Amino acid sequence: MSSAADPLAALGSLPGVAETVDSVRKAVDRVYGHRIMRRRSAELTSEAALRGARGSAALSGADWALEEVRRRTDFGADPEARTVGAALRLTAEAGQLLSIWRQSPLRVLARLHLVASGSTADGDVVGRPRLAGEPVDEPLVELPLPSADEVAGRLDGLSRLVIAGTAAPALVLSAVVHGELLALRPFASYNGLVARTAERIVLINSGLDPKAICPAEVGHAELGREAYLAAFAGYVSGTGEGMAQWIAHCGRAVELGVRETTAVCEALQRGAA
Repeated sequence: MSSAADPLAALGSLPGVAETVDSVRKAVDRVYGHRIMRRRSAELTSEAALRGARGSAALSGADWALEEVRRRTDFGADPEARTVGAALRLTAEAGQLLSIWRQSPLRVLARLHLVASGSTADGDVVGRPRLAGEPVDEPLVELPLPSADEVAGRLDGLSRLVIAGTAAPALVLSAVVHGELLALRPFASYNGLVARTAERIVLINSGLDPKAICPAEVGHAELGREAYLAAFAGYVSGTGEGMAQWIAHCGRAVELGVRETTAVCEALQRGAA
């Protein structure tokens, strides 16, 4: 595929991106080679989903301890609880949408927003991109909102890109999907959670992390909101340097997710978990 037909191809040649991609690939390969993976991969997938949801919720303002997320059953009591509940539902739903993503990413995004919202209490704003004049509740990102027309156009472009496929590495595509959704904030709420879930779907669907055991959300949370927003500013800038900065940040997040799962593997091996 030519770079003209594949607009992401050039991103792989940005300074430092190839090294980031290679580092992430090696880290993922190491955890997939762990002896625990041969016997208890389903447990690792479940644990990674829980920890990923906790990390994504933390970035959206609900920074709960892991054990609190693990033990709670009521997630409708207050805004933080609803955020954590939304993150948990999204990680559970992601695996059910992989085949649909390849054919209709916009349908998947609509479904993710519906799942995050948890009900139809918000009326007809749930499960569809916002219309002109509709407000957005996304406290993490304070940049001006793109217009509804711009959102529609860029979502269509993102959809075409996903459906057409790309020669760009999985990390690059996942970072672009994540960054674009965060920049657009296409829904009335939960855009950060939806963007990070879409990143997860791309990483799984691409074959980089087929068993969903490398939760990038953990790494994003560990790196912190300030670093997340600084790297995101690079994406929004649209410059080569800024894009490379965002891809590197997303790569580091995956590596930290790998480190988290490696620690779980070691604990399982010792019989401590």
